[in-house]
Amino acid sequence: MQSVSRDEILHGPIIKTLFKLGWPIMISSLLGTAYTLADTFWLGRLEHSMNAVAALQISWPIIFFLISLAFGFGSAGIALISQYTGARRQKDAEKTAGQVILVSLIFGTVMAIIGVFLSPFIVASLGLEQEVSRFSIQYMRIIFLGIPFTFGTFTFGFIMRAYGDSFTPMIVEGLAVTLNIILDPFLIFGIGIFPEMGVAGAALASVLTQGLGTLLAFYLLFNGKVGICLKLHHLFPDKKKISKIIKIGVPASIGHSATGFGFFMLMYVIALLPNNTLALASYGVGDRILNLIFISINGLSAGISVILGQSIGAGDIIRAENAVKKGIYVMFLILVGCALFVYALKTDIISFFIKDADVIAEGAVFLRYTLIGIPFYGLFSGINAAFRGSGHNVPSMAIEISRLWLLRIPIVYILGIYMGMGTTGVWIGMATSNIISAIIGVAIFKTGIWKKKVID
Repeated sequence: MQSVSRDEILHGPIIKTLFKLGWPIMISSLLGTAYTLADTFWLGRLEHSMNAVAALQISWPIIFFLISLAFGFGSAGIALISQYTGARRQKDAEKTAGQVILVSLIFGTVMAIIGVFLSPFIVASLGLEQEVSRFSIQYMRIIFLGIPFTFGTFTFGFIMRAYGDSFTPMIVEGLAVTLNIILDPFLIFGIGIFPEMGVAGAALASVLTQGLGTLLAFYLLFNGKVGICLKLHHLFPDKKKISKIIKIGVPASIGHSATGFGFFMLMYVIALLPNNTLALASYGVGDRILNLIFISINGLSAGISVILGQSIGAGDIIRAENAVKKGIYVMFLILVGCALFVYALKTDIISFFIKDADVIAEGAVFLRYTLIGIPFYGLFSGINAAFRGSGHNVPSMAIEISRLWLLRIPIVYILGIYMGMGTTGVWIGMATSNIISAIIGVAIFKTGIWKKKVID
């Protein structure tokens, strides 16, 4: 089932079409965030909740760093499949979808092996408290075992959205997340026949449900249930298409990997603070609240990629450019509203996830400063979506690397550590990097280098 027709994508009202494409992706993003939110909620009820939540926050930047290849190849899939669809070349679109799946699963397996092996060494380098380190290693190793499943569901979502179907990935993600939320307390606390596994139980619940989601996704793709029908021969290696996928995907992968490693380095800087467990736990809860805010614009960002990609494939550059301009304008306004709402209720929202008074107080300070830069993330996200849809990922890579490595990490270190401002300096540095990177992104977009097709 295609949630938005090709005719609507190429000729319908832009803002209306963005929302039609976007709302299922917003729900999917909410459901994806629900994995870590559910883990945070239940782990926040453990006796050693601060250590458990801090371990979760340490783990995800490292995990994200090693799974970033999935985003890169998914980005290549959106560019190629959407442009082939816009050009009415269905067979090329299906063959490309099969090759994206093949490449993603191979790299997912490699990343799983690397992640399981490296987890103890990475955590040991941070100099954390013993219990936080132990929890982090437990969580990360299990999550890494399930990375091929994560790659599978990511790739399925990218493929379907490139076709204009954002509804089916939402359903698949919804089923997986619902099962995860149900399974979490049983494995964390040892309810009924299940063993009490704590942090490891949260990770195992995520892996099991991601695996079921991947199996369902592949069943739909290979049985023609979703408007695209893949065959086994689509997975046979095609040197030309794999080369193009890698050419488009590698810059996006580098950008995402640099972002993931940048967030890991941010964890390293925070770990240098005097009370690093409190800082990490506060950042962990606050960051999940920010991710909830970003859900409001994730769908619109993906919608921009689809409209721009199919419009370029159909040769309509004017519509592609209008989609970006109108999209980022709406996203900026939405994030202003969300930031004001969360600021007014910040203490109440934080206390929903954790009951530790110190974490609640520091989390409120985190939100007070970081919310200032949140609307500018809408500009940053919209520009990145434009480059993903066009298949020109080198500028996107440059913007992402600049945001973390040239701006956030140096500013955070200077303010938080060198100038002795502590966590306040770290939070201010995060907001500042969003504002400056948005300005850089707009300037690069205005060069128009995204207008060239990447399909033959």
